[in-house]
Amino acid sequence: MGFLDTILGRSKPVRPDLDQLFAVPGAAITLQAGAGFTPTGVGAVCFASVEGGAFARIQQDVRDLLDADTGRGGVPVEFSRDAYGYTWLVVRQPADDTASLVNDLHAVNTLLEEGGFGPQLLCSLIAFREATGSRPLALVYLYKRGTFYPFAPLPGAVEKRDNALELQARALLTDDLRVEADLARWFPVWGAPGLGT
Repeated sequence: MGFLDTILGRSKPVRPDLDQLFAVPGAAITLQAGAGFTPTGVGAVCFASVEGGAFARIQQDVRDLLDADTGRGGVPVEFSRDAYGYTWLVVRQPADDTASLVNDLHAVNTLLEEGGFGPQLLCSLIAFREATGSRPLALVYLYKRGTFYPFAPLPGAVEKRDNALELQARALLTDDLRVEADLARWFPVWGAPGLGT
């Protein structure tokens, strides 16, 4: 950061720290013990799609890597596009294997980043559900900030959030994850995979 940046109040962007994702299995235990939410085994990476052969090759590399175990009973990855035009790569693992889910999400982010598509990465999420099965919750990792935040859509409501649950989850997770301090950056991810309400 230069002298003019300091005078003009510019800050250096935070470098992504994908290794933060490896803290999620511990956070999952905290969420289960403190709030009764368990992982669903669904995770996703959201990115802005770009056209071109290089990006198509990266997508195929991701699919080849993560679909390698489908012959042994693994679930193939899925690509979907949301109403806002963003692409979601959905990964599924057994609900009790959060570590494998996180490894898959880390691999996807790493392949896209190393392929030069880091600027297209938006977020990754890991889905949870209340033990009674009624309320969804996601831990959202903001790629460009290197932080997490909870997102809890209200079941049955159209684009409404359970703010009390999000704040409760934040309080529980401050020792486990680097939680995003700026609440204005807790963007809703309506229609995200694994959060069907």
